[in-house]
Amino acid sequence: MNGAMQRQTLLTNNLANADTPGYEPQDVNFQSTLLSAIDSGQSVNGISFTPYTENVQTTANGNGVSPEQQSASLAENGLLYQELSEVASAREQMLKTAMGVTS
Repeated sequence: MNGAMQRQTLLTNNLANADTPGYEPQDVNFQSTLLSAIDSGQSVNGISFTPYTENVQTTANGNGVSPEQQSASLAENGLLYQELSEVASAREQMLKTAMGVTS
């Protein structure tokens, strides 16, 4: 969920800078970072997600933000975050049930 939150922040920042001359959009690929950590046996709790600058075609003022693409990515990331929240909630409920906690 931390990676999705960081991505949401970056995408929102990109959209906010859609008219800033020379601005290069950033993103983070938290899925591949998680996969690498799992494959190497690293704990997923200590992972840090590193933003990267997207290599995209720029406009005449050097700005590389496509507002339409950023909006679509924001919507996609929002849905992913919602799914992750539902999984976390279900997991918490399973643990409570296993411990005999009622709420």
